[in-house]
Amino acid sequence: MHRLAVLPEPSPSPEPASTAPALQVLRLSPRGRPQVFRLQRDWLTVLLPLTGHLQLRAGGDFWSLPARHVLVWRDGELSGIASGHAIGVSAPLAAWSRHSGPVEPLPWEAPCPRSAARALLRLVRAGRDGDADLVDAAWPALAGALLREQSRLLDCLARCTGRTLHRRKQTLLRLLRAQSLIRRQVERRPGLQQLAGSANYSPHHLLRIYRQVFGETPSEYAARLRLQRAWRLVRHTQMPICEIADSLGFESQSAYCRAFKQAFGVTATQARKSGLATRVPRPAPSIPLACGPQA
Repeated sequence: MHRLAVLPEPSPSPEPASTAPALQVLRLSPRGRPQVFRLQRDWLTVLLPLTGHLQLRAGGDFWSLPARHVLVWRDGELSGIASGHAIGVSAPLAAWSRHSGPVEPLPWEAPCPRSAARALLRLVRAGRDGDADLVDAAWPALAGALLREQSRLLDCLARCTGRTLHRRKQTLLRLLRAQSLIRRQVERRPGLQQLAGSANYSPHHLLRIYRQVFGETPSEYAARLRLQRAWRLVRHTQMPICEIADSLGFESQSAYCRAFKQAFGVTATQARKSGLATRVPRPAPSIPLACGPQA
């Protein structure tokens, strides 16, 4: 039996104004066996695996969050299994708003910047010790560190539809929901109808507004993600090229090789044999990638 770590339900009674808003701290230390966890639905959660991977599940989708990558999650129930040490914090959106200002950290998944990792660790320690004053001091630091790293994503707010900041945020969050689905199902290549349903838009409207905000279509974004993963598999594994092509859903090995050469200027074999930089060369659209896996 795995040990289950569940963040407790929020208290139905309002908190006194003198105390820090509800903050739940997550510390996972498997100690030889995986630890299962489940997070609050509709809370904003920040997760950081320090060692090993977090195997995550949202709805029917499964994916892996590598060590030293941060996940900002605010889109429904999330559960998973930790094979290594991980830390995190979770709280209602209203509590985050009191510490981050008019815009809370947005859904995001990327290598964790050092400033955000330090701020998260300070907040976890303050929450663990029950020190409301330290929590009040550390929480804005974490929110600020995340928002600084999300600057390009925040720039997208200006391209979202809506007369008010609240409406523009809602538009961006709906688009990010579709983008998250693409990342979680990049090998299966979700269809436009499924993506539109996840964002609660019609397919035609999703295509139009997605391109307006991110400068590319959902299919172009998915193609770039597949190529990023192809580069990592070529550079960091010994998986045969034919198996990489098949695992990433390319129609054939030749189609994979053509796409790889067009994107990176070298063949997959050359990339594997050469001393090219291990950082993933990212084929850039007209607007830089706003969120999602980054090299």
